[in-house]
Amino acid sequence: MGENYYSLNVKEVLKSLKTSEKGLTKKEAEQRSDKYGINEIKKRKRITPLQIFVRQFTSFIVVILLAAIVISLLIGERLDAIVISIIVVLNGVFGFVQEYKAEKAIEELRKLTALKAKVIRNGQEIEIDSKELVPGDIILLETGSKVPADARLIQIAAFQVDEASLTGESVPSKKVINSLKEGIQVTDQENMVFMGTIITKGHAKAVITDTGMNTEIGKIAEMVQEVKEKLTPLQEKLKQFGKWLGVVTIGICAVVFGVGVLRQYLTIGLIETAYASEMFMAAVALAVAAIPEGLPAVVTISLALGVKRMAKRNALIRQLPAVETLGCTNFICSDKTGTLTKNEMTVREIYANNVLIKVTGEGYGPEGKFIHAGSEVLDTKNIELLLSIGALCNDSRLNNNKRWEIFGDPTEGAVLVSAIKAGFKRSELEKHFPRIDEIPFDSERKCMTTIHKVNRENVAYVKGAPDVILTKCKYININGKVKKLTGEDKKRILNINQDMANKALRVLGFAYKPLTEKYKSTPEEVEKDLIFIGLQAMIDPPREEVKEAIVKCKTAGIEIVVITGDHKLTAVAIAKELGLFKEGDKALSGDELDNLSDEKLDRIIEDIVIYARVSPEHKVRILNALKKKGHIVAMTGDGVNDAPALKKADIGVAMGITGTDVTKEASDMVLTDDNFASIVSAVEEGRGIYNSIKQFVQYTLSSNLGEIVVVFLAILIGWPLPLIAIQILWVNLLTDGLPGLALGLDPFSKDIMKKPPRKRKENIISKEVIQNILIVGFIMGIGTLFMFYSYGVETDKARSIAFTTLIIFQLFNVLTYRAKNFKINIKTSGFLIGSIIISVLMQLAVLYTPLNVAFKIVPLGLFDWIKILLVSCTLYIILESRKMFMNYRETKS
Repeated sequence: MGENYYSLNVKEVLKSLKTSEKGLTKKEAEQRSDKYGINEIKKRKRITPLQIFVRQFTSFIVVILLAAIVISLLIGERLDAIVISIIVVLNGVFGFVQEYKAEKAIEELRKLTALKAKVIRNGQEIEIDSKELVPGDIILLETGSKVPADARLIQIAAFQVDEASLTGESVPSKKVINSLKEGIQVTDQENMVFMGTIITKGHAKAVITDTGMNTEIGKIAEMVQEVKEKLTPLQEKLKQFGKWLGVVTIGICAVVFGVGVLRQYLTIGLIETAYASEMFMAAVALAVAAIPEGLPAVVTISLALGVKRMAKRNALIRQLPAVETLGCTNFICSDKTGTLTKNEMTVREIYANNVLIKVTGEGYGPEGKFIHAGSEVLDTKNIELLLSIGALCNDSRLNNNKRWEIFGDPTEGAVLVSAIKAGFKRSELEKHFPRIDEIPFDSERKCMTTIHKVNRENVAYVKGAPDVILTKCKYININGKVKKLTGEDKKRILNINQDMANKALRVLGFAYKPLTEKYKSTPEEVEKDLIFIGLQAMIDPPREEVKEAIVKCKTAGIEIVVITGDHKLTAVAIAKELGLFKEGDKALSGDELDNLSDEKLDRIIEDIVIYARVSPEHKVRILNALKKKGHIVAMTGDGVNDAPALKKADIGVAMGITGTDVTKEASDMVLTDDNFASIVSAVEEGRGIYNSIKQFVQYTLSSNLGEIVVVFLAILIGWPLPLIAIQILWVNLLTDGLPGLALGLDPFSKDIMKKPPRKRKENIISKEVIQNILIVGFIMGIGTLFMFYSYGVETDKARSIAFTTLIIFQLFNVLTYRAKNFKINIKTSGFLIGSIIISVLMQLAVLYTPLNVAFKIVPLGLFDWIKILLVSCTLYIILESRKMFMNYRETKS
């Protein structure tokens, strides 16, 4: 509703919203519902199956192919028209099936918002659908429930909320009801609760301030929907390539036909209809041959194979080109909590008996060890007491449902797990030391107390902030002996606490106190003259596999930036442990970012490694600055706060387990196992796919140039056509078909991750590719014409020789893409070798069956084949020798 309710006191909030703690009346609620609408996040208009199918046929190349079908029908080549039609339709169907499946998978993700809400209406507590809530409603919140709308707290009891999905903060927010200063970020609005967040402890009463699209989640959802759809780099390159190819195709038709008829006119003084018709058919056939109609199929199949491989590696690709986009990514903006870290608070250090003990074993699993590096003998009973206090003065629960999970406060969960690692069983502890009373945690006392029966005596177990615990302690237990707590003891313990905090560890202090039989259950009575027992320090640890993934990214020339809602100190500590942050690197907070102008941010954007305490708007601003520099940016994340950045990024990568629905909807790829390392696999797949497509384009255009050189030079010389229309189309079908597709099916080189990402503006037809196309095209063309001339140019035998020589030339050409130093790895080139064998068998069928009549050719003898192989293999020898020379020159330079 536009007001900063966090800066008002409770009375001012209720007055502003025209409500009271007794709630709204039914009539008031209905009136407000008419005014503000229902409390739900509006869904974006989804793309329909028909739209998905139609867009498979809207690329420029496909349009050219459709025109080629019409032209083929006009010149009477129905077979070629049918073949091209099948390729176009199969390509469209295949693309549709993949994209439709991905859309359906996202639709099946669970709904984000709560379904029911407890509300006070007419002074009575009732349960209603959450979508019926309106501003001014008084709601009741309790542990385990989702917050149904944005609200200002008016009453709390030990109330904490897990806001990780909204703010990125891994530790639950401890709530207050007093007013706060103006101008603070959502992450610091501790007297507010926000739609979709989860209550981890206590209960509360709150007044609804905003509903539906006016909530923080609603604003984020609206931001996601406002971002326009983007073209991937591959789509951009193919769009340019298609336009260029269209112009070239028209030019080929005009030049070949024009030169042919002009030649006849200059020779005999007239243009024969039959000759003009033959030239027109040859020109159109060359134009059709010049279009690599297999390209859309190769692109789709290469991408689809990448999708399947990624699916086996726990990555769901929502749209086929997403894998390729990752292949040219050079910046990954990663959330910290749950992405680089486990999102599982874990005890790392314990302090007891004046010694520091390291704790191994990450996450919520029960495996781990306690390691003491000192020489002194430890009293393990004290350590056992410290751990058992942590387990008993605790409201969290540990469950193993396929994976270890904590229900309740993550900090308490970490303390519970540390006791389990030492061999304690929660059920046994509770059986022998039952809880008989408790004093819940509150933000003023900053501690929690539970009272237990221990050997028929009442004993208080207390945990809380170390400095607070120490002020309540009068004694200290060291090696089983209780003595008075001195000033030196306090100083030493506080120094240890500060050292832990400097390592971004969250620290809890523990104490106990025997009580009388008739104790008073008040903080003033119970929480004084305590016996200090020790400290436990914890952190949300990094994932084990992330370090290796980061090293691979750096080797591949990819920069990683941490963007988190957590504190700067914590983010820096985690980044250092992962090898992401070194001396001299820069970290910015959200407030510092606010104070930077866009110009200043543009100057330093590439030097920042960590952004801490940031909002969704900050993340989009960071992405805009990186993209302005020409970087292709990927964003990984799991919380609602990541969604706008994921949608704005060149590719958004959402977490499948911990990710929210809004984030998954905004993403291009979902990691079903939340594994950061899967991104490296996606990068590798993307690079391999682009390389396969680039090889196919180079192979196809160089082979097609060979065909053009053969026909065009023959016309200029004044020879009969070495190839007629149906032969040109057969060569094109035979060599561009299976061999071309095989380039995208066989595995790519693993060295692909040792090269830097390609530039965004890199053209798929680079200078190097053009050089190769020209060399191959002219060798192929001149070699074929030499064979044509050696057999007399006028005979069917000469045309049969030229026809077959051109095909064998092209098959030797495709072999060079899998050769290294004249050798071919059969194990990794199975598809290619198989496709070559099939192509040769198909050519033999045309030569030695009645089909040769239709193709106007004659069978060839053994000696003919020897000549053809000797001439054609020169291309393989020249290209391999050139590769070896260029590799040698690169190593020398």
